[in-house]
Amino acid sequence: MNQQILNNRYRIFNTLASGGFGETFLAQDTQMPSGRLCVIKQLKPIVNNPQIYQLVQERFQREAAILEELGETNNQIPRLYAYFTENGQFYLVQEWIEGETLVKKLETEGIFNENFVRQILVSLLPVLDYIHSQRIIHRDIKPGNIIWREKDDLPVLIDFGAVKELMGTTFNSQGNPSRSIIIGTPGFMPPEQAAGHPVYASDLYSLGFTVIYLLTAKNPRQLPTDLSWENLTTNITPQLIEILNKVIQPNPSDRYSTAGEMLHALNFGPTAMAPTVPSPPPPILLPVSETPEPIPTLVTSPPPEVLNSSQSVVSESPTPKSSVSRMRDWQKAIITGSIIGGFILMGIVLVNSISTDKSPEKVDSSTTNKNPDQEISPSPIPKTSTQSPKPQPSPSKAEIFIKETEIAKLIETWLKAKAKMFYPPYNSQIAKELTTGDFYEKIAGANGSINWLKSNNAYYKYGVQRLDAIEQFFANNDSATIKVRITEEYSLYRNGKIDPNETDFKTLTIIYNLKLIDGQWKISNSRTL
Repeated sequence: MNQQILNNRYRIFNTLASGGFGETFLAQDTQMPSGRLCVIKQLKPIVNNPQIYQLVQERFQREAAILEELGETNNQIPRLYAYFTENGQFYLVQEWIEGETLVKKLETEGIFNENFVRQILVSLLPVLDYIHSQRIIHRDIKPGNIIWREKDDLPVLIDFGAVKELMGTTFNSQGNPSRSIIIGTPGFMPPEQAAGHPVYASDLYSLGFTVIYLLTAKNPRQLPTDLSWENLTTNITPQLIEILNKVIQPNPSDRYSTAGEMLHALNFGPTAMAPTVPSPPPPILLPVSETPEPIPTLVTSPPPEVLNSSQSVVSESPTPKSSVSRMRDWQKAIITGSIIGGFILMGIVLVNSISTDKSPEKVDSSTTNKNPDQEISPSPIPKTSTQSPKPQPSPSKAEIFIKETEIAKLIETWLKAKAKMFYPPYNSQIAKELTTGDFYEKIAGANGSINWLKSNNAYYKYGVQRLDAIEQFFANNDSATIKVRITEEYSLYRNGKIDPNETDFKTLTIIYNLKLIDGQWKISNSRTL
């Protein structure tokens, strides 16, 4: 295969992997000035049939569009550069991720410790949360499909299952096209996915066994039948054991229902109350034989994942679709009525509470004793004017609970402060006031980026950022997490001057973690998705 040219453009260097669906190559893009490296996935239908080929070709464009949107929106998913067909086979051209798969990293560095697997989970769960929000299930999460990227030490999720499933299109006994294969890896694949009914929690199951593999170096099939994996490793906290044991339960309803719930348990403990975040809608089922609709604008209306046409609509409940529709209407009515009733009850309780809290000397007996048969209690002896008011106790740490608006204001202050921190004269004192010690050292310390920016050869993007929207928020005592979408207007800044000819805008999604330190909320770390 050496020096083979595909699509009159991509020069093949070597084969990275081979399987039942085709091969994966490392190639060079000869039509790019940089001659950048890329990964080319060759996919071929398992049935050689002109009708099947036509169906696959029509759907291949849709699946490629989904992959393009995912890669453009999240930097922990490889970008899709191009797709094409050649000699009856289908090709995806994707970003080459420099790094090692977690399988290779385990072989070279040994069993992972808890801190490292927590880092992986904290980095990957928001990626899964985003994927699921787009009505997509990965369906093949395993150590070999996660690459630890060298340049930024972040895990990158590769090899989505939807396109491979598309290649398994065949004709059923009635002569209609259907999907004849199940995507997933034995051991890492949950029972419902093996039965052809994957749900969002199926990806969490696979991620759970991936982490257990990294902690024990044992494939799921090598674990004891009672799955007592914790006996095969040491120095693992009971909290992590509880979280992983929950996520690998055979029944999907016994697992965390969303990646956000699992992340919350990881940050605040398994027993902490999860934030009220709507679950993503179930993937939409499209029959294989259906003529594909025109591809919508992916940013505003991402296309749904295509699933096996023999399956029922993928949801957490096996209720038929028509029943679900009827059920949702009355459920909504009950829930709405309950909420309204709850607010009315809360209002009554608050009014009564306010009345009883008033001091006796200020309460009119005509209002407090509306029932003439009710016994009137004797009034207490009035306090003398010389008595000092009793000091109110300070709230305990458990009673301090920051509001979303307060956190949003802090983030807005931080975004404005960055313009002063990373622009001469580099006011790092602002960073010290708004961030914890560790985060301050990272961005403004002795070896931080500010000193690097001061160097004579500094060449960097200087941006003004604004907060556009809050996507998720939860807080628990002295910790808080907020996921925001911001817009950045940036210019290139070099050698003490901003280049006015190179200005642009971009949208970022960032997760900020905050801590309450000495009565002040500060940013402890942040991560751009």
